[in-house]
Amino acid sequence: MSSQTSIEIASQPDCWQRAIDLLPQVSGLLPRPGERVAVVGCGTSWFMAQSYAALREAAGEAGGETDAFAASEAPLGTGFSRRYDRVLALSRSGTTTEVQALLEALRGQVATTAITADPATPVADLADDLVVLDWADERSVVQTRFPTSQMVLLRAHLGEDVAHLPAQAAEAVDEPLADAVVTAEQVSFLGRGWSYGVAREAALKVRETAAWWTESYPAMEYRHGPISIARPGRVVWSLGPLPEGLGDQIRDTGAHLVTPRHDPLAELVKVQRLGVTLADRLGRDVDNPTHLTRSVVLA
Repeated sequence: MSSQTSIEIASQPDCWQRAIDLLPQVSGLLPRPGERVAVVGCGTSWFMAQSYAALREAAGEAGGETDAFAASEAPLGTGFSRRYDRVLALSRSGTTTEVQALLEALRGQVATTAITADPATPVADLADDLVVLDWADERSVVQTRFPTSQMVLLRAHLGEDVAHLPAQAAEAVDEPLADAVVTAEQVSFLGRGWSYGVAREAALKVRETAAWWTESYPAMEYRHGPISIARPGRVVWSLGPLPEGLGDQIRDTGAHLVTPRHDPLAELVKVQRLGVTLADRLGRDVDNPTHLTRSVVLA
C-alpha cells in the first residue's frame, strides 16, 4: 500500500500545472515589481523563502530587493530599523505560531500577503491578501507538493518560463533512483544561488522522512571543510550546476556524485522519493515522522 506521502509526491506534475494556470487570478496579490519585500516562513517554508528571495533579486525589473527570514527571527515591526513595502508569509497550515505572531505584530504597519493551503486558516484574518493553494494541501506531516507548487507559482510570477516544469516533474516521479544513492550511508546536498535553498530543503526532507544523516551547503562552501567526510559509500548530490573543478575533487574522494539532469525543483522530487525509499527500508512511518506534527503550534 502506498503511503500518503508517496501519493502526494506523485501528484506534483498536475499540481505544478495548476499553479501555472492559477497565476492570472492571483498575480495582483503577490509582490509587485520594485517593492522591497521580506519573505518569512518556518522549516520548509523558510527554505522556499530563501530560494524565492534569491530568484527575485536576480529577476531584474520584474523583481526587487528581497530578504528571507525564519518567521521567529525576522527583524520586522516596531523597534527594528528594517523597512519593507510588503511581507510575504509562506505557511502550508496557516496555523504556525511564529507566522501568526509576526503577521499580528505587523498589522497596519506594512502590506502583507500569505500563501497557504487552507482558506479557513488563521492567517486569512491576519494577512491583507491571501493566496490559497488548497488543491496542493497535504495529509502527510511532511511537506512535498505544497512548497514545490508554491515555488512554481512564484517563479511564473517573476516572468520565468515554467511551462516545461510539469513534464520534468513527471520524469522525476518515474526515474529510477541509482543504487549508490539508495544504499548510501550519508548524503550531502549542494546548491548555488536559488538552488541552495532547495538543497537545504532536500537535506531536511531526508532527515524528516528517514532520520538519515544529511547535510547541505553552498557548493563552494562544501570545499571549505565539509568535503572531509566524503568517502566511498557516501553521496554528494548537487541541485544546481557545480563550480568548475569541484566535481572532479568530489569524485577523487571516492564519494558518489549526483549532478542535476533536471530543474532543481524536479531534482527535489527525486530527493523526496529517496526519503520515502529509505524510510520504507527502515520500517518508519513516513506519513508521521517521529517527534513531528503537521503544524508547530506552541502554547
